[in-house]
Amino acid sequence: MNQEAVFRELVAEHSSAMLRLALIHSPSRAVAEEVVQETWIAVLRSLDSFEGRSSLRTWICRILINAARRRAAREGRSVPFSSVAGDEEPLIDPARFQQQGQWAGHWVEFPVDPAERVLGAEVREHIAAAIDALGSPQREVIVLRDVEGWSAEEVCEALELTPGNQRVLLHRARAKVRQALEDLL
Repeated sequence: MNQEAVFRELVAEHSSAMLRLALIHSPSRAVAEEVVQETWIAVLRSLDSFEGRSSLRTWICRILINAARRRAAREGRSVPFSSVAGDEEPLIDPARFQQQGQWAGHWVEFPVDPAERVLGAEVREHIAAAIDALGSPQREVIVLRDVEGWSAEEVCEALELTPGNQRVLLHRARAKVRQALEDLL
């Protein structure tokens, strides 16, 4: 496999998680997408300096987090005019379809009863809002652990946290999300 194919595979494998992580620090999806692009450029430029002391995914996400925090500091509280106009959303969420392989374009999960879908969507929106309302460290930890499925060690390394601090942040984040769900239900 040539280097270009390997890089494409890396981008396909990690970009969606990177975007979710960048959204934590970004005022808009457009800015988060730019941060992901900047990260990939930084990865290409500094690949020779990767020493293997952490996993490649952790190293890439560490670069992303640093880039996102720098960009957030630059952006401040201003919102660009382009984000006010709103991004055009597809009618059906592309995540509901297989993205790769033999079954690309087919449903990931066949649609369910509309009443169940509405309740499920409401619960997911409530969970997403509860996660969005968390402070940055708690939000980062819960997204990486519970949404992305990272191990505690990977999160500690990527966010430069002690294991105890990571556990406390995760516990507090989960407790706040659980309370938001109890309030809803």
